[in-house]
Amino acid sequence: MDADSPSEPIEPAPRRIRASDRDRDAVLDVLAAAHASGRLDPFEVDERQTAVVRAKFLDALLDPIADLPEGAEVTRRIETQLGTGRRPGTGLVPAPASGPADVVPARPGSGASENSVAILSGREIEVAPGTPAVHSYCVMGGDDIYLTDALGPGVEITLDCYALMGGNTIYIPGGVRIIDRTVNIIAGNDVKKKARGDGSNGTLVLTGFSLMAGHDIKIDPGWARAVERS
Repeated sequence: MDADSPSEPIEPAPRRIRASDRDRDAVLDVLAAAHASGRLDPFEVDERQTAVVRAKFLDALLDPIADLPEGAEVTRRIETQLGTGRRPGTGLVPAPASGPADVVPARPGSGASENSVAILSGREIEVAPGTPAVHSYCVMGGDDIYLTDALGPGVEITLDCYALMGGNTIYIPGGVRIIDRTVNIIAGNDVKKKARGDGSNGTLVLTGFSLMAGHDIKIDPGWARAVERS
């Protein structure tokens, strides 16, 4: 055998598998459950949600839930998909280092806060640009809150909601990062898939308390139509 010839055939580098929206959503659900059970504080949830939203490959979705019992089933499902991306005895193919995404740091506005009380009722609220926070109190009712004009690159708005057997419908533009810091009992918030952005168009922070209630976060249909026309 030639001295320069390798003694063993060179193993080709395994291909990484792209993550789908469904994969990312499943991991985000695990983080929300871990936060609700007290395993993660809001800052840890924020950090891990950011990593998940930015993840392009399946293997990058494992680290954010590796220490969470709530993620056992999701981890097994991802590892099953990654079966062809493993090397015997070495585990998962490591993800290459990547730099931070081009997301403008978000800051609250300097204007006045918006306040609303909805008891067996509700109204349409168009939040003005520069509004730092919206404080909402719902009892068997809720508002339609439009944040489209108020959000944008570098903008942070806090939506502080307290709901009993009710909740708001919240409309946002695309590209908004959502940080959920609410406390819920027999309740929860429904963030539509298309409404989960990367922070390029601002940040929405959800705080407050819900009892047998919750809020829906959706893309503003008016914003969506405008994007389609442009």
